[in-house]
Amino acid sequence: MSLVFHWFLPTNGDSRHVVGGGHGTPATASGRDRPPTVAYLSQIAKAAEDLGFVGALTPTGAWCEDAWLTTAMVSRHTERLKFLVAFRPGFVSPTLAAQMAATFQRGTGGRLLLNVVTGGESHEQRAYGDFLDKDDRYRRTGEFLEIVRGLWEGKTVDLAGEYLRVEDARLARVPDPVPEVYFGGSSTLAGEVAARHVDVYLTWGEPPAQVAEKIAWIRGLAERQGRRLRFGIRLHVITRDTSAQAWAEAERLLAGFDPETVRSVQTGLARSESEGQQRMLALHGGRRDALEIHPNLWAGIGLVRGGAGTALVGSHDEVATRIKEYAALGIEEFVLSGYPHLEEAYWFGEGVLPRLAADGVWRHPAGRTETPTAQVPFAS
Repeated sequence: MSLVFHWFLPTNGDSRHVVGGGHGTPATASGRDRPPTVAYLSQIAKAAEDLGFVGALTPTGAWCEDAWLTTAMVSRHTERLKFLVAFRPGFVSPTLAAQMAATFQRGTGGRLLLNVVTGGESHEQRAYGDFLDKDDRYRRTGEFLEIVRGLWEGKTVDLAGEYLRVEDARLARVPDPVPEVYFGGSSTLAGEVAARHVDVYLTWGEPPAQVAEKIAWIRGLAERQGRRLRFGIRLHVITRDTSAQAWAEAERLLAGFDPETVRSVQTGLARSESEGQQRMLALHGGRRDALEIHPNLWAGIGLVRGGAGTALVGSHDEVATRIKEYAALGIEEFVLSGYPHLEEAYWFGEGVLPRLAADGVWRHPAGRTETPTAQVPFAS
């Protein structure tokens, strides 16, 4: 088995500083340092493809560009890279969503993955015309995925649910291959949806003991449904030739956090209805000290960014060791990012992936054995 690595397309902008935003908070001013143009995002995507990443996650929300449209444009500049498109059920009909996915698959040669995001912030959902509360949104997601999966199987679907209703729904052409569904959530209802409907359960980068608890929880729920899921984790990375260089970079990023921005973001995130977001906030408690919450696991990103708030920080060997630690728990896929995303893709791809290949836990998806050569200058 080879571990699978995905990168991230910063459709909220990129910078040599952390770009905040997400979970109802706006992107910070640093997101204007490198605007999310198709040209720049394509440069990141091509680098990720060359280095050996399988896919690239593209976020969803009012704080970033639309994921469907952006990835459709960027896909024309890549050949193999898949696109993990973050997508919110309820914003479009399930039949249209199934059709969009099928069209994407045909247009890209089968390079779509779907990251289903139920939506943790009611005030942001209402801006899009969605007035269901959080629990009802999860129940609707279950109905949504039931319809979509039936359509992808070539069935004619009739469903009169509590939230969604379709009659005589069918697709003229089903997707080939059927997109895999990625999904995350820490609530009881999220676990139930994952167990019944998804292929890969994603968790944010909590310490290994907490991740192990989540895996055991979801695995047990899935087994009761007669299903087996894969597991993935969402992390940032800061990896360098030496541990001292990596931690110096983390300290540089931390020094760039304006206190007023931290206060504003933390106030906004404290209102989050997402249990996962509250678990992220608990890792740092709004403090700037004691941010290494497990060896080489740094919670500093979460001071200014919603969602994924932790980073693996260390030498290439140390980061590789931490990845193998998570893999030993059952994590098979890693969705990674770093600031700026172009340079950090090379740091990880040239520094960590060859070590994992030498250990026999990763191989380049295109079968390459040589290490790609960087096309951009580094600034450590």
